[in-house]
Amino acid sequence: MKVVIAPDSFKGSLSAHDVCTVIKKAFSDEYPEAAVTTVPMADGGEGTMEAIVSAMNGFVQPVTARGPLFNTQQAAYGVVGDTAVIEVAQVIGLPLVPNEKRNPLHTTTYGVGEVIIAALEAGYRRFVIGLGGSSTNDGGFGMLCALGATFTNAYGERLPPMPSSLPHIAHVDMTSVDRRVYESEFLVACDVDNPLYGERGASHVFGPQKGADRETVRILDQWLHTYAQKIEQQTNLFYAQEHGAGAAGGLGFAFLLLGGKLIRGAQLVGETVQLPQKMKHAHIVITGEGQSDEQTLYGKVPFYVAQLANEYHVPAFLLSGSLGDGFDKLYAYFVSCDAIATKPMTLEQCMRSATTLLYTKARNIARIIKRFS
Repeated sequence: MKVVIAPDSFKGSLSAHDVCTVIKKAFSDEYPEAAVTTVPMADGGEGTMEAIVSAMNGFVQPVTARGPLFNTQQAAYGVVGDTAVIEVAQVIGLPLVPNEKRNPLHTTTYGVGEVIIAALEAGYRRFVIGLGGSSTNDGGFGMLCALGATFTNAYGERLPPMPSSLPHIAHVDMTSVDRRVYESEFLVACDVDNPLYGERGASHVFGPQKGADRETVRILDQWLHTYAQKIEQQTNLFYAQEHGAGAAGGLGFAFLLLGGKLIRGAQLVGETVQLPQKMKHAHIVITGEGQSDEQTLYGKVPFYVAQLANEYHVPAFLLSGSLGDGFDKLYAYFVSCDAIATKPMTLEQCMRSATTLLYTKARNIARIIKRFS
């Protein structure tokens, strides 16, 4: 019996690696003859770097980079073979900004560019980028500045890499970008299709989550519009209305300018950790997440795993912290859908006891599979 375990994290309680460890322990205790392969997964947001590094026996390379408020901080990128893995949330994530300072008028993506430069200096030319969880709304302006792009005002003065510079851009020079960037491949995990600006753009849709009030949203949207127009006029690069350009406050737009490819997050992570190859010879696959509901069908990790399992005719089991509205629609893709709670419990109790609860439910599944295999 070949079992593949490929879960997302249980946010706030267990990392994807932890979930794999717990389920594998349950199988080891109940069904030791089973050959278990663990593949921690993510969707491009929080935990992406850890999941990929863990699944592929890579390592984490510490670096120093600017945080979202332009403060010097410790950051890192993951290394798997010839690939550098950068999780944007670790560099400029919303949790890195104190609640009282959350305002995307004052946050920058500069540090992401610094991490890329550090990886380029180390010789890497292939990048996997996880866009989820940013605190920024600068269209990737800060990142482009860190990579060498030159933005000047009407007086020929170089503009600082902060959002307040966007309305003052008079001249754009992308030829000054570090040449190694254009020698590189950027595979970008992106699960949204929003354009850079407009009613469905980065500012209107994601700005309020990052601390922007109605007037700030209006200002940011206008700044991004001006920024995109200047780039279009002077570089003939037209990406502002592309699907995903508005991801991570417009970082998607900046990566498109650099020739990056925007790919669904779970798919990109799955391909990076070679899940399709590992799935081919499996007899069953187990996946999971913190909560499963109808939204799981919109590109989340368990849905990607189930689609892949169905493609290879492998039965898929879902183990989640809880099952929400519309979870019954998941039965079209999974043999079973199980919440790990064993009795009425609060969310806090479930999260505190996640390891024990998950072990018990996984043990039950292992017993059933052993009995009928």
